[in-house]
Amino acid sequence: MNQLDAQFAALADPARRAILARLARGEATVTELQRPLGISQPAVSRHLRLLEAAGLIEQSRAAQARPRRLKPEGLDAARLWIEELRNLWGDSFDRLEAFLADPAQGDAR
Repeated sequence: MNQLDAQFAALADPARRAILARLARGEATVTELQRPLGISQPAVSRHLRLLEAAGLIEQSRAAQARPRRLKPEGLDAARLWIEELRNLWGDSFDRLEAFLADPAQGDAR
């Protein structure tokens, strides 16, 4: 699975999106992430492994704890892909708008 596929697969799950939203507020341990989700710690750990593999989060060390945090560049691949699509759509809409403004110009092509 390439990085973009891994990122979108990771983002497809509501629990993983909730984890990312929590980590956007700062580092958190597995226990801190588990409480509001209401799922087991092993389930949270599985979600964290998937998010790490997708490059969206990273683990740090603070004594015995291993809090997770967002990787700042984590969503770069997804962001770039979405921007490319947005540009393609924008160009298509611009051409459609020009055609609708002057349909005769479209016949000249």
